[in-house]
Amino acid sequence: MEESWRWFGPKDPVSIEDVRHTGVSGVVSALHHVPSGAVWTPEEIAQRQRDISTGPQGPTGLRWNVVESLPVSEDIKRQSGSWKDHVAAWTLSMRHIAAAGIDTICYNFMPLLDWTRTDLNWATPSGPTCMRFDLIDFVVFDLHILKRAGAEYDHSVTQAATERAAQMSDIEKDNLVRNIVFGLPGAAEQMSLDDVKAHLAVYAEIGSDRLRQNQYDFLEMVAPVAQELGVRLCCHPDDPPFPLLGLPRVMSTEADYTALTRAVDLNSNGITLCTGSLGVRADNDLPGMMRRLGDRVHFLHLRNVRREATKLPCSFYESGHIEGEVDMVDMVKAIREEESRRKAAGRADHNIPFRPDHGLEMPDDRQRAGQPGYPLVGRHVGLAEIRGIVATLGAGRS
Repeated sequence: MEESWRWFGPKDPVSIEDVRHTGVSGVVSALHHVPSGAVWTPEEIAQRQRDISTGPQGPTGLRWNVVESLPVSEDIKRQSGSWKDHVAAWTLSMRHIAAAGIDTICYNFMPLLDWTRTDLNWATPSGPTCMRFDLIDFVVFDLHILKRAGAEYDHSVTQAATERAAQMSDIEKDNLVRNIVFGLPGAAEQMSLDDVKAHLAVYAEIGSDRLRQNQYDFLEMVAPVAQELGVRLCCHPDDPPFPLLGLPRVMSTEADYTALTRAVDLNSNGITLCTGSLGVRADNDLPGMMRRLGDRVHFLHLRNVRREATKLPCSFYESGHIEGEVDMVDMVKAIREEESRRKAAGRADHNIPFRPDHGLEMPDDRQRAGQPGYPLVGRHVGLAEIRGIVATLGAGRS
């Protein structure tokens, strides 16, 4: 397991020197300032590599090992507008990334919204704060703020949302809107409420079958090039893993990932297995998924959640790394089993990169005002817990 850390670049309140002190070897990063559909140039990639490898005190010993994310534009997802030009730009960016010696690229195929939360700073019972998805708050947004035509929920949920909306102040409603449309962490684009409405209108004719086929079409164009370059592509799951705002979801279950890997059956077409995103669904067996699909798992996000119901959609919040619904001990065991199989088979990718994903925000973290979900201390605690599991299993640190 290659220990890695997500870093948003020189503007990240968590400095590269802070990252060095965590003891990881890999840095997961991206050119967040480059808009979707544009080419990542060799010069920009080389500059980010220098930002990572050299800090104010000299060489850091860190390397950029995973790109997260090389964004897939909405035009590509919808096969609209300049989508073929965007695919060409994506492919050229991938060639530049490979030429720089980076061989793993994480992406997602979620329409419109990336991860979605209603509260970015929810206080847990023990004190630290975390990100939370509250179903009733989300329905307030959908029914009473966005006022989406055709939106339907269970009667009890609709009634609860109506009652809550009547009690919310305008400031609370504005905060809710900002939280929901926060978008991709560190991204170049941020959406307004009007942007969301416009995008929803375009997606109105796109169901899950069409979105799924659009993803397969995209992969048929880029995965063979990735295979040629020795690059591993890995799709991140939907977050949360159920439909929102009438938008389709195609990466939420084991069946979705099985279909993805079979549709374009190349090793370059792989999986980012995120235990937090997928762990929201009670029907997702994460250690089992690792054991059954592990051959195509190229990247790991290890975090945990507490769901507040098993019926979907449901409320949930992000818990400590070993305190939630996912059996993290069994998960790490399954990862190490896969790595052993790969090593025995002589695979060069037997050391799977992972990062402690998200984390509880501790008191010291609040002074940094960093990206929601990405505190220094909270993630370091999660990393320490994962290291403890690895040590207990007797596998040693990679």
